[in-house]
Amino acid sequence: MASIRHMRFPLMCCLMVLPTFAFAQGRAFTTADSTLVGRILLAEDRRDSTDVAFVDGARHTDARVRVLVQRALGRIRDPRFAARDSLPPLPAARVWPEPAWRLRFRVLTEHRNDCDALRLALTDSAWPVRLQAADLVTASCATDAAIGATLRGWLDALPANATRRVRGAVSWHAGAHAIVALARLHPDEARQRITGLASHRQWHVRVYVARAAAVLLDTSRLRALAHDANDNVKETAIELLAKLTGHADDDIFLGALSATGAQTVRAAAVALKGSPGAEVAATANAAFERWVMRANASAHDARTALLAAAGRPASDDRPPLMPVILPPRAVALALGADVRLRVTMAPSSGGGSFVVLLRGDIAPMMAARLLALARTGYYTGLGWHRVEPDFVIQGLSPGENEYVGWAQSLRDELGNVHHTRGTVGMSTRGHDTGDAQWFVNLNRDLRVVEDLLVRLDVAFLDGRLRMHREGAQRAWHVLGRDHLHRLLDDVD
Repeated sequence: MASIRHMRFPLMCCLMVLPTFAFAQGRAFTTADSTLVGRILLAEDRRDSTDVAFVDGARHTDARVRVLVQRALGRIRDPRFAARDSLPPLPAARVWPEPAWRLRFRVLTEHRNDCDALRLALTDSAWPVRLQAADLVTASCATDAAIGATLRGWLDALPANATRRVRGAVSWHAGAHAIVALARLHPDEARQRITGLASHRQWHVRVYVARAAAVLLDTSRLRALAHDANDNVKETAIELLAKLTGHADDDIFLGALSATGAQTVRAAAVALKGSPGAEVAATANAAFERWVMRANASAHDARTALLAAAGRPASDDRPPLMPVILPPRAVALALGADVRLRVTMAPSSGGGSFVVLLRGDIAPMMAARLLALARTGYYTGLGWHRVEPDFVIQGLSPGENEYVGWAQSLRDELGNVHHTRGTVGMSTRGHDTGDAQWFVNLNRDLRVVEDLLVRLDVAFLDGRLRMHREGAQRAWHVLGRDHLHRLLDDVD
């Protein structure tokens, strides 16, 4: 879990993150000036390039206001905002050193068929390296007694209550990865083990049981897990079952369309696409109408999958209207106010905290909306559902899933902040589809390589947060499904 606190710093700290044009201004900023900035922000949020606020702002004496106009018009006219590099340059981002274990993690993929290298990696001092080795091991290492013994040891050490982990250690992670690896190395033994693990109280373990069952071609186990109480388990089981049996299990997929989790409904609808079943179209259409009534923008993928299952185009989607409201602090953030959020991890996830700087000077509406969500306690107790140690950490979804997010889409606010290691961004699945989930960049700059952005599903990136001080080092200790304690937003 985590806490976010809004932290106010003196002017000197604020000036360190502002573009050079903000250091010296002429006359004092008035209430009318602030109102004009608010009008500009709202006009951009509406994507209305004809608003008179842009005319008024373009001839304003304050350079900050003129840049707001330039940037807003550029973003409205070009969703990719190719002109972003014409904006005033920003200070160079801090360079965070690579931890030594990440270099060992990175080279492992080159040794996926080297049992000696994988055996050594399974005893590495860093758990991400160990887990990566388990994920890479194949049947070619089945005769390696030491590898088998290590995996069995992890499974035997899996606690019945895996809700807590000590910082630097694991809880359910090792046993969960081990059962999938064992399914590749020793299928008969894995079949015996998953019988007990399929009812493990930790749903994350049951997700990995589904993955092991798929390796073992155990469709009976997948059918049972497709009825699990947890939507993430159901989603995984349905996706894997559909790959193995196609439309032979359409009855299960049809039943799953009534699930409450968007991830389950999306997986079931994808599995039903092209089904010869006579009742599929009517059932998918009825489910689509239910999800339209939910008015949750982040359920876009579930709705369009239902349309596809019903034989209808994605253009038939009826997303909820996006409200255009000026959030508190948006104007101040647009003018360079220094606002930081302290993210505190739950003691059950190893504890620790890091500080994030909101880049309101680049993405004022996004920053203000995240600040408002933090103040309501929206992020308290949410987890990081995706951890790729050499790529990103992603999370803060109410359903601990990529397809479950904030009910209102957050519009893109592209800028010239690069996705360097230690920056934080907003999860999206297309233009103007921010869902209030965060991702933390753990590796290289993604912005300059478009195909990497597409693979991350953030080709149209919106507001960026820049991690500050100890944040980049603390975040590297996060493991899959770790939780926040709370996000505090009012810290002096």
